[in-house]
Amino acid sequence: MRAPLKSDIMRVLVLVVGFLHHLSYAWPHNHRNKHGYLHHHVHRISASSGSSFASIPTTLPILTKDAVQNRNPFVTRQVSSLCPDTTGTIYTSAGGKQYTIVCNINIPGQDYPFELVGSFDNCVTQCDSINAEAGSNKCLAALFISSRELYANDCYLKRSIENLTQVTRGIEGAILITGAEPTLPISSASSLTQIARVTSTISSPILPPSSTASHSVVLGGSIWVSYAAGSSVVTPCVVKTSLHGPTQNQPSTQFMDWKAPADLKLAVDLLSAGVDGNLSTGYAISPDTGILLLNESTQSYLANVTDTPHISRDGGKGGYLNGQHLFVFSDTGSYTTTTASSNGNFLGFVSSSVAIDTGRNGLDGNALVLEDGIGQWSDSVGRMRGFAPMTQGEQSYNLVMQGEGLRYAIWPESSIIPLDTQNAILYAPIVYDDVNMQTKAAVFTYTGTTLLTVTAPGPGGPFAERTSQKLFYQDEVEWGCIGGIRSWGPSGIGGTDGSVYLFGNVAGGLLLARTSHDSIADRDSYMYWTGSGWANGMQTSNSIAYLISGAFMDADLFYSPRHLTFIIVYMTTYADSTFYYRYLDASQSIVPPFGPGGDNTSDYVENIVKYSWSEEQVLYKASPGLGGKYAYSGGVHQGYYGTDDITNGGSKMLISWTSPTGLDPSSDDSEYQIITAEVDWA
Repeated sequence: MRAPLKSDIMRVLVLVVGFLHHLSYAWPHNHRNKHGYLHHHVHRISASSGSSFASIPTTLPILTKDAVQNRNPFVTRQVSSLCPDTTGTIYTSAGGKQYTIVCNINIPGQDYPFELVGSFDNCVTQCDSINAEAGSNKCLAALFISSRELYANDCYLKRSIENLTQVTRGIEGAILITGAEPTLPISSASSLTQIARVTSTISSPILPPSSTASHSVVLGGSIWVSYAAGSSVVTPCVVKTSLHGPTQNQPSTQFMDWKAPADLKLAVDLLSAGVDGNLSTGYAISPDTGILLLNESTQSYLANVTDTPHISRDGGKGGYLNGQHLFVFSDTGSYTTTTASSNGNFLGFVSSSVAIDTGRNGLDGNALVLEDGIGQWSDSVGRMRGFAPMTQGEQSYNLVMQGEGLRYAIWPESSIIPLDTQNAILYAPIVYDDVNMQTKAAVFTYTGTTLLTVTAPGPGGPFAERTSQKLFYQDEVEWGCIGGIRSWGPSGIGGTDGSVYLFGNVAGGLLLARTSHDSIADRDSYMYWTGSGWANGMQTSNSIAYLISGAFMDADLFYSPRHLTFIIVYMTTYADSTFYYRYLDASQSIVPPFGPGGDNTSDYVENIVKYSWSEEQVLYKASPGLGGKYAYSGGVHQGYYGTDDITNGGSKMLISWTSPTGLDPSSDDSEYQIITAEVDWA
């Protein structure tokens, strides 16, 4: 069979019953690490009956990613005429709350995740929902921009009404009347005058002390990025950390009740132990895997989830993309409803899953609530389809061989790398998992790297395409699997120029590769750092051309406008539950080409090979979890705090890690806990 063309990788709208629910065995696996397996655990899998489906069609129209990006069938944007005539008048929301209408006023910073809602009324309703959920007034303002492109986010919810700024971009705003400020009179006076009566803080754009500021487009909306003043690097220093606690899962209450056509059956000679690379490259994408896309054709198949499933999952990195904050997981099991006194029964098991942070709790220092999208569920009780699509070769092999302890898995192990305003990429390892079902000893074999393009928001939830089914091969360095960094071009953050840098994690440190943003799927386009320059020849695992030397388990590199340099945050393979950091000790400040005084011709990320890195410093020490074991899968969730985020010139940073509990995955506390904390920088 020919290798599939890119057009073969379009997301097919289908539904699958969890393929493990017919089996009964113990499924053990280790958490894979480049330099050895760090821990071993067993998923207890019990038999469960299959699902029954209504009589429905076996084919549905294909919806490509381009179609998703060009329209959202469930949002028809309403262009209202509130402004300027209703400025200063009182607006009563559908929830009965009173707001003051303001026109062409922006409130930099203090953002909740941006929303796509379609109307001013819906935007205010989102603000009401936050306050109802919190039991207090957490959302103080809603700003709606009807001129946004159809699929772009149009609703901006604010935690503060300080630093209000007059703009000319066509913003329809509503400020919650809490009783703490005087009620505004109904008049046609300018919004600037009316707002001043509420807060007395109106001014021109507010700049931090001793700083300059730049306004930049950031993955889903407009946000203020503040840069430190001066021509020198500001030394990064951690001043405070605070623990949020374990995240909570919130499964969707709906799914699409539609059954996929059966996958092909492999020839008997292909169903044997051992790696067969052709199963990943010689077959089209399986219609039984990946996120379902919700559109006009599939809306009629929406049905309710009858039982709230319990989820146990490993990993949990991600990042900010187009107004949503994603958490991408590796191995994920789903179980029937679990309580403190009763464990659930096994339903299904996939090698990857995705959720978004909808609770916004981290902004207030509390544990996050993560919600799985409609398109991730395959039936009414909670079996899952998985996030990263599998090929028909991989999936068909797994269906037959998993009972013998053999499977192919795609394990996203890094934070996402933003590509533009709506898409990000993940370089995920394809792993062959070989478990002795008697002794439970496991051997994991890296078989290559697949390139996933992640799109958010997506109807049905964030979704991934395998843009390259296998970009790098089994005998090569695992390029990109530990992550990388986007080098934005002169058009700014979210633009379609610049480069992508990748790490290659080897025994002695991190190697480095790069390519242009539009050539990520072309393996011949990558250049590799040799220690003194860039070359076409790929570095091998024996190379010592390290960006940074060390034993890395996880790594996140980002630019800090607050410090005018780069910071790398990482965990090591020494299993000490510690986050470390270093910064690029450049001889002068580093400013992106789109920043104040930036050089439009420069690749600002290339500075990471021109200067030395600081000495290692401790960022955060994670406490032992319920199981008393070390933390792993540590990551930085860039952009989480909006304008207050370290990547936007603020002082806050969200980190997360996985903590084994030592408990049964079907128990109330699960086999793992994904824990987050806030780090505050000087």
